Amino acid sequence: MTATDSSATTSSGTTSATTSASVDGASLATGDVDAAADGLVDTLAAIDDDGWYSTIEVVRPWSTVNPRLTGEFSRTHAIRRYLHRELEALLRAGARVTARPARPALGFDDPSFFAALDEDRVDARSKKLFLFGPERMGLSVDRLGHYTGTPAETFQRHVLFTNYAMHVEAFLERYPDAIGPERGGVQMPAYHHVTDDGDGVSLVNIGVGPANAKTATDHVAVLRPDTMIMIGHCGGLRNHQQKGDFVLATGYQRFDHVLDEVLPLNVPVIPNHRLNMFLLDALETAGAEYRIGTVHTTDNRNWELNQRTTLAAMQASRSVAVDMESATIAANGFRYRVPNATLLCVSDKPLHGSPKLSAGAQQFYETSKRQHLGIALSAVERVRQEHAEGLPSQEIRSVDEPLFGGPSDT
Repeated sequence: MTATDSSATTSSGTTSATTSASVDGASLATGDVDAAADGLVDTLAAIDDDGWYSTIEVVRPWSTVNPRLTGEFSRTHAIRRYLHRELEALLRAGARVTARPARPALGFDDPSFFAALDEDRVDARSKKLFLFGPERMGLSVDRLGHYTGTPAETFQRHVLFTNYAMHVEAFLERYPDAIGPERGGVQMPAYHHVTDDGDGVSLVNIGVGPANAKTATDHVAVLRPDTMIMIGHCGGLRNHQQKGDFVLATGYQRFDHVLDEVLPLNVPVIPNHRLNMFLLDALETAGAEYRIGTVHTTDNRNWELNQRTTLAAMQASRSVAVDMESATIAANGFRYRVPNATLLCVSDKPLHGSPKLSAGAQQFYETSKRQHLGIALSAVERVRQEHAEGLPSQEIRSVDEPLFGGPSDT
């Protein structure tokens, strides 16, 4: 690895000492790749600490169509393990990677900061590594701390979302040493089972509704997690479902409306196939009752009061469940290239004389919460063991997107 100290002038006219580093993966011995990737990430972190945005430039000599890929970064402390893994893979493939200062970081109060957040200016074909600009990263890292009460750096590679505090109780029973909010009263409290490799599990209680689901996943996606799984409750729409049965989503009917302008409704959104397979295996192993099928996600918590349009949509799609968050999380997973899935538990049957009532709710919650969480965690463990470098995600790659792999990527 070659490293240089340089100086650059900020917009205020002051000079800031910065560091650059460049590594040619083709010249590295196998045993040196890990340390070289670590050095690159150290350089990026030092540039951050110096008040600058950084640039990563990747030159892939095997590619004749897209040999050079670049992107800007900030707040690299929050995604250090992810960056190390991705840069290490590139170096092992023989790429040349350079980390250098890009430009002075903007303050949140800088008038140009707002314009830089506009995702309409982002190339939708960008690789996941380069998907977010540094202003977006900076804002999301800050907002994650605000909304969840925990620093973005504590988030793990696998993220569960729930809409009930009972799953938090089950999570803390299982992981009593989990890191929780640093203060009370946060909007979407998060809890983290932290591992040395950062491949643990984070649980975020997003509350109810698609607006919260969008807010949470907008910002969590900046951390480039390996998985996002929704483990909430739903209304069962089939006669033979019972309270406590599970629903594994194979598709979504998007009546949540919060992402329609940025992701048209004619774009298919499906869960990650391999993650769904792991969840299905976990359901079978647990001997749980379940159905697979389409989940109808609505933004109307009282849709029963205005039934005609919603019922017609449910019937046309042959939905097996209705909720308020799953399609939103899946749609943002698709947009931001995060493998995702949905495992719901039936808490009521609104079409069959069994609405969710206060009298029976607590008993249902108590009997279902541990099994529900356990099934999701079993699937996460399979991912951790079989796909330590991340799940295959061909279904969220653009048609003309450059691949990121070895010599077969031209």
